Amino acid sequence: RHVADFQLSIASVIENSSSDCLAQDLHLQAQQLAGRLKCDSVVSEISAGPGTVNFTINRELLAKTVLQQVWKDGSEYGAKSELFSAVPRQKSVIEFSSPNIAKKFHIGHLRSTIVGNFIANLKVALGHEVVRINYLGDWGMQFGLLGVGFQTFGNKEKLKSSPLQHLFEVYVQINKAAEDENTKKLAKDFFRKLEEHDEQTLSIWKQFRDLSIEEYIRIYKRLGVHFDEYSGESFYQEKAQEVLKMLEDKGLLQKTLKGTGIVDLSEKKDLSTVSTVMRSDGTSLYITRQVSPSVDLAAAIDRMNKHSCDSMIYVTDKSQSNHFQHLFQILKLMGYDWAERCQHVSFGLVQGMKTRRGEVIFLEDVLNEVRSRMLQNMTSTKTTKEINDPVETAEKVGLAALIIQDFRGFLSSDYQFSWDRALQSRGDTGVFLQYTHARLHSLEQIHGNAELADVNVACLQEPDAISVLQHLLRYDEVLYRSSQDLQPKHIVSYLLTLSHLVAVAHRTLPVKGSAPEVAQARLCLFQAARSVLANGMKLLGITPVNQM
Repeated sequence: RHVADFQLSIASVIENSSSDCLAQDLHLQAQQLAGRLKCDSVVSEISAGPGTVNFTINRELLAKTVLQQVWKDGSEYGAKSELFSAVPRQKSVIEFSSPNIAKKFHIGHLRSTIVGNFIANLKVALGHEVVRINYLGDWGMQFGLLGVGFQTFGNKEKLKSSPLQHLFEVYVQINKAAEDENTKKLAKDFFRKLEEHDEQTLSIWKQFRDLSIEEYIRIYKRLGVHFDEYSGESFYQEKAQEVLKMLEDKGLLQKTLKGTGIVDLSEKKDLSTVSTVMRSDGTSLYITRQVSPSVDLAAAIDRMNKHSCDSMIYVTDKSQSNHFQHLFQILKLMGYDWAERCQHVSFGLVQGMKTRRGEVIFLEDVLNEVRSRMLQNMTSTKTTKEINDPVETAEKVGLAALIIQDFRGFLSSDYQFSWDRALQSRGDTGVFLQYTHARLHSLEQIHGNAELADVNVACLQEPDAISVLQHLLRYDEVLYRSSQDLQPKHIVSYLLTLSHLVAVAHRTLPVKGSAPEVAQARLCLFQAARSVLANGMKLLGITPVNQM
């Protein structure tokens, strides 16, 4: 079965190609064009298909060029392609993960974390500068409740040893009493003291925040994620008041009869679309994610002043699309032209993620669950006896499973989570990618590294070798597509196809028992495949394993 390397569609090059241009006419024109074109040292064959002209590249040149490029560029293969030569290097601020302290780190935060990490990785790989920001929910009335809760149910030891768990438990307990008038009053007092910068109250709050961040950092480390900045709503309380003042000075702030502050976003200025930015009692309002637009406006303006970036990307679930649309519109009305360069990357909801113990509350539960399930799967297969660090390996493979299941479709689509489907070793899963990588690695362990200089590319002419080479050649196009729409699915399907092609080649093109020259050439092909597979996996946030 012969597949051409490049294809030209005739319909795309004839001037007045209308839809009524008959298929047979196109076919005829394709044949005529193919007849007039000549082969050369690069193109070894030209043929006509139904309305297309097909070009086959000189097979030895294909093998030599691809292998040399992968070898030379290493981890930058694909990113150095001429496809990116006209793309200016830019600076991006990416806000992602952003959990609320003392509330559960739900699956939406996990999605935000891995998606934001992927976008940051991709941009860095393509030579851009990236600032990764975690914007914590670390302010608001709930801290009044939490403060009172901690005074009643808190335990300093537990706070130090497992802050997220303990604060969550305290919050759940005090919430049961939240309707009680006395509790309400105490919570209001506590939060008022926070807003007035009372030292004792602030030091309790600061301890909640600092210990939570310490634990987050430890958990993010397991995910292979880091942040350049831990910001939060608490930073922008005063600045939010300044923003309200600016809105007022520009004549953009209107008051309703109830005294609520709104900004009119409608085109006809008939109040058909408004954004509420201030509560009637004059405090900044909490909407969608317990954040007021004025706080988010202040954060955006401050970030732009501080980082003067080319783009600002927010990664959150799609229920917040309205919030960000309003945010960007208000910034524009305020005269900030850079609002055009703000972007909300939204994602759908994940249903059905539960651990054996029940509903998922903390990210750590998910990581522990996926590790233990993977470990169980590995122990039950015959080949797993001799791994150096099975727990560490299970964690990396399990994480790959989670990420691939999440990234297979468009981010905006909701999906039903399934442990069994995610952890299958056959089929299009993260486990399969890891297995392919480990298998290729062990090939190198057994046979040593091939030296590209010694490789005779004439030994790589089998269709299964050509399929792998053709696929490696396309990697830059896939990176380019993902860089355009920030969707990881292009890279995921590329890597899964690569792994399937490698599996076939591994079967039909043995290294062991082949003539030395053939063995060297095949080894070199498999090494190139492993290199590209590892590059792609790392972009997605997966650490490739060498044993499995």
